[in-house]
Amino acid sequence: MTREVLDGIRGLLETARVLSVAVVVDGEPEAGLLPYALSEDLTALYVQASGLARHTRGLQPGARVSVLVHAPDSPDQDPLQLRRLMAHATVRLLERDTALYSAAADRFIARFPAAITTLALDDFNLYELGLGRGRYVEGFGRAFNLGPETYAEL
Repeated sequence: MTREVLDGIRGLLETARVLSVAVVVDGEPEAGLLPYALSEDLTALYVQASGLARHTRGLQPGARVSVLVHAPDSPDQDPLQLRRLMAHATVRLLERDTALYSAAADRFIARFPAAITTLALDDFNLYELGLGRGRYVEGFGRAFNLGPETYAEL
């Protein structure tokens, strides 16, 4: 994969602010929309979710989920040409009062200052979504397979 493509992936992850997550809850598919921040090494995404949301029940430690991050849509653009990244991810609940939670919370609050309030609430947690296999679509005829090593190269 060229440096230009890797920079495109990094740019998409740095500029988009929300992702769609697909999970399984009680044997049924469930989707959610969550704000995210990037881990320092770009191999994971930190998401905040309320325990009151149905899709959060699918964010169990060790669960495999699917995430979608895409560029903004606009009326003057073919929606099938939107840059997008789809990836499998493994869930890890970040335990409060740990160094990893503090580092993730700092990154999340830097991106979403209002999260300082919601992270203080008992029903909101931070989760790490470790990125795995996936696909990056840059446009028509420009699609690339991704693996964990791809994110380490960003």
